[in-house]
Amino acid sequence: MSKTKPTVAFLCVHNSCRSQMAEALGKALAGEVFQSCSAGTETKPAINPDAVRLMKDRHGIDMEASQHSKLLGELPPVDIVVTMGCDVSCPTLPCRHREDWGLPDPTGQPDEVFLAVMDEIEAKVLDLKARVARDELP
Repeated sequence: MSKTKPTVAFLCVHNSCRSQMAEALGKALAGEVFQSCSAGTETKPAINPDAVRLMKDRHGIDMEASQHSKLLGELPPVDIVVTMGCDVSCPTLPCRHREDWGLPDPTGQPDEVFLAVMDEIEAKVLDLKARVARDELP
């Protein structure tokens, strides 16, 4: 008998860069373990173009094809909330487990900074996948 996959919400204020990359990588790398979504307290008209370009280049993922900037109210009920590192203005949402990944915002930075943040998100998604699969979260 299989249990329902938990839903993970990746949250950041604008839901346009880090949280979008985390949602895309969560779907691509951990979709068999958890469902991924993302949102923010404010939205942007489009996902960060550098994030879109670099996710296509590195992972072959077109975030614009299946994702858009969303508000917290657009999310389904979630089990796990991961904030990206937006300090005191980080969004909150009811959940059974919450963690903050403390990621710097690469917006406006060179590609190398974006790629370093992307690599960190990838490592953290894989770590979260392993912990969820082992049922190590409350």
